[in-house]
Amino acid sequence: MQQISDKEFYPFIKKNKLAIIDFWAERCPACLMLSPVLEQLAKDKEFKSVVFAKLDVDENHEVASKFSIMAIPTLLIFKDGRMIDQITGFLPKEALKKRLEKFL
Repeated sequence: MQQISDKEFYPFIKKNKLAIIDFWAERCPACLMLSPVLEQLAKDKEFKSVVFAKLDVDENHEVASKFSIMAIPTLLIFKDGRMIDQITGFLPKEALKKRLEKFL
């Protein structure tokens, strides 16, 4: 899964038809639990049309602030450059998969 910065964020969501950005931090236990779940989903053929990326909120404050990220992990889902959903907190793989399937 690709790491992106504030500077790369807008070109990334505009370039990819369906993008899921994981707002996370190394200090966050729930973020560390979610990371392997996202890695598995990114490899799942059902999600081949989705591009996943991570944005570290400790190193990138601008975008997190613009989207009012107050808790991590938070996933923002973008379609054609527009935010269409937000998921905050850890979800197990099957629950997250079910929640994301509606965007495919």
